[in-house]
Amino acid sequence: MKRYYLIFFLLTLLLTACTPADLNAPIPSFETGVDPDAWAQIPAGKFYYGQHDDIQTTDAYEIMVTDVTTAQYASFLNEALADGSIKAKGDQMVGYYPGDEFHGVKHEEPIEAGDWIFIPLNDPSQRIQFDGTAFTVQQGYENQPMTMVSWFGAWGYCDYNGWRLPTEMEWEKAARGTDTRPFPWGDEIKRENANFYASRDPFEDMRSFGSRTTPVGFYNGKTYDGYSTIDSASPFGLHDMAGNVWQWTGNVYEGMHYRFMRGGSKDTYDMDLRVWVRNNATPTYFSPGVGFRCARDQN
Repeated sequence: MKRYYLIFFLLTLLLTACTPADLNAPIPSFETGVDPDAWAQIPAGKFYYGQHDDIQTTDAYEIMVTDVTTAQYASFLNEALADGSIKAKGDQMVGYYPGDEFHGVKHEEPIEAGDWIFIPLNDPSQRIQFDGTAFTVQQGYENQPMTMVSWFGAWGYCDYNGWRLPTEMEWEKAARGTDTRPFPWGDEIKRENANFYASRDPFEDMRSFGSRTTPVGFYNGKTYDGYSTIDSASPFGLHDMAGNVWQWTGNVYEGMHYRFMRGGSKDTYDMDLRVWVRNNATPTYFSPGVGFRCARDQN
């Protein structure tokens, strides 16, 4: 009899694991109180860079306090569509990119001037809808980080506004400050610090592997319907520099066509949220776990 109970239990687990996540299921609605239009000033000077604490220096710059939200990106798309900066091409929204210098290095692929994908239009994970004339945001996702956006789409948003993507060094300094901490908030990580794999936040449903993003600035010390977060901003006041979504950075390295991401995401383990961890992909890549924020030279 025990054997049959065990078989039944294992079958139940298997069926649960195979249940696809409902991508359109309602999600909790919480106001974080963090302004997605805010910018942080990062002073010029030295800081510790990388796992082995190499000392590097940056000029002064500014960087967004949060990731770009879905609502912000939809506004950009509507403006850019109206003035002809972007256009629909099949099931993609594309925009112009001036191209990269090609060096012919082994495995390097040319990135020529022309139209490149900014976002897919019909992917079930895309939270921005397009009716042929205008863009709208799926209800409940307005203050969520913009995802399903390629490196070109992130670059295009920043460039359209007169900004740029942060370099890897700028991103890490903004995340870490000037000491040797491995996480933006300090030396250790708890589930209440960030949105990562199995962190059990209110937006996660592990029964169906339905890991979702959290609103920008969610981990700010507030309690949401009984779920208490730890204030996990970086020393310069930036939110979500660890977890939630990987963030595209702006470096275009000689002989490389792929681009780098930082920060970890809702789908990665806790140790992948350390400030020096890198990820990379082709600039046409998009994912429900990849977003971005912008930087600009300090006025």
